[in-house]
Order: sequence, then C-alpha cells, then structure tokens
Amino acid sequence: MAARPPNFFNNSQSRPSLRPIHTSYVPSFLRKLLQPHVPNSTQLMGFLTLVISGGILLLLTGLSLTAIILGLIFSTPLIIISSPIWVPIGIALFVAVAGFLSVCGFGVSTWAAGSWVYRYFRRSRNMVDDDSHVKDYARKYGGYLHGKVKDTAPGA
Repeated sequence: MAARPPNFFNNSQSRPSLRPIHTSYVPSFLRKLLQPHVPNSTQLMGFLTLVISGGILLLLTGLSLTAIILGLIFSTPLIIISSPIWVPIGIALFVAVAGFLSVCGFGVSTWAAGSWVYRYFRRSRNMVDDDSHVKDYARKYGGYLHGKVKDTAPGA
C-alpha cells in the first residue's frame, strides 16, 4: 500500500510536527542568521516612524523644489526686464557690505595688536621690577648661597 499523508482528523495516527510554514522554506543557516535580529515592537515602531517621517520630508522637499523652479520660470521675465536696476543696486550693496566688513576686521585687528603691545610692555616692566628684586635678594642672601656652593664642591 502506498504511503498516505497523515490524516489530521483521525486521532489514532501520529500527528505531524507543528512547525510554522514560513520557516520550513528558509534554509537553516539563514534561520540562524536572522533569528537574533527579529525586531521587537519598539524597534518596529521606531522603524515605521522613520519611514513615515522620511517619506513626509521627501514629499516636502519635492514640493519645495517644484515651487522654486516654477517661481524661477514665472519670475525670469520680470528679472530680465528689471536687470538694469538690479545690477547697480547689487554692486552698490556688495561694495557697502565689503567696506563695512573690512572696517570691522581692521578694527578688531588693531585692537588685538594694541592689546598685545600693552601686555608686552607691561610684562617687560614687571620683569625689570622682578630683576631688581632678584638682585636685591641675591645681594642680601648671596653669601649664604656662595658658602653652600663651596661646601658642596670644595675642590671647585
């Protein structure tokens, strides 16, 4: 007699193993590889949030780009007609902004140089004062130091 598939309704025969159908077609090495990476509900919600947010931002980017291109298409004739006014205004604004920024830059560099010179001369004056104090200290306690040097190196 030919082998028949097990009868699910007859309790006398042995039951087949109850494996999930979707894993029976996946090779075992892939099942082992993918099993630890099953996302939990928090990760799934995060992924769905990322996909939805990305889609919305992509849509808004496309709409913005479309609006910019349509605005340029419709405003190009106006820009061309009024260009004799815009070019001199643009040049004047560029010169004014460049001049203002150069004055600010020169002011900052002048302040930095003056500050450096002030600190340099103040420090050199303090060094002169320190030198005189060192000289006075050496005159006052020089004999003590000189005697110690002779004690440590009598043959020198």
